[in-house]
Amino acid sequence: MKLISLFASLLAASGLANAQQPPRWGLGFGAAVSDSVYAGEGTRVTPFPLVSYQGERFYWRGISGGAHLVKRGGFSLDATLSARFDGIDRDDFGVPELAGRGIDRALLEDRDDAFDLGLAGSWRGAMGQLDLGVKGDITSTSKGYEANLTYSYPVQWGATRISPNVGVSHLSKKLANYYYGILPEEVARGVASYQPGSAAVARIGVDVMRPFAGNWVFIGNVAYRKLPTRLSDSPLVEKDKDGSVSAFIGLSRGF
Repeated sequence: MKLISLFASLLAASGLANAQQPPRWGLGFGAAVSDSVYAGEGTRVTPFPLVSYQGERFYWRGISGGAHLVKRGGFSLDATLSARFDGIDRDDFGVPELAGRGIDRALLEDRDDAFDLGLAGSWRGAMGQLDLGVKGDITSTSKGYEANLTYSYPVQWGATRISPNVGVSHLSKKLANYYYGILPEEVARGVASYQPGSAAVARIGVDVMRPFAGNWVFIGNVAYRKLPTRLSDSPLVEKDKDGSVSAFIGLSRGF
């Protein structure tokens, strides 16, 4: 999960999302690939258009946007709006995989995608970049929130910018229970209750950005997310699976 949102940070690091430049648009395409942790879902491949805009105050980066509230030197604080693509349709679960976990797929509900509203702070300096954000569900899907802390160290190699990064996400009780737990209506149908509660998910990855042919830019990402035991023990998660690898590649042209 969390596939498509990876490229928002890459657009932010690229020249297509540089607030020091005059307002400009970016248009392109990309694809996200992930080894899903959900039982029987397998590999997700999601192609989608890349649309970005950077103005003096407002910006949009694919599936997230916001407004600059404070911007001084290496520090910025933004109000953000972003899509959450962590959901899964009931029919995308594997019947035998769920059965091995003691669940009849027909008794489950869909887990829906959502929109989050939040705040994001960023500090840039000689030692790298530190990003801290918190965002909460505004669609009453999970009614939960997520807090993120990420450290990255960009390295310039010719025209290519490589940014290794590590981070951790704190999922609130309501958020984790919705996407990894058994819902009350499912319990009422006879599914055994499981409520993981709040959890921290560690992440390590590398972002790559390379401009070429004038206003074009290639952006890519590879990341690994490690699920804590309380999430990997969920009956909705593939048995013996405690993490997932995801990747994103895209091309965009600035105007």
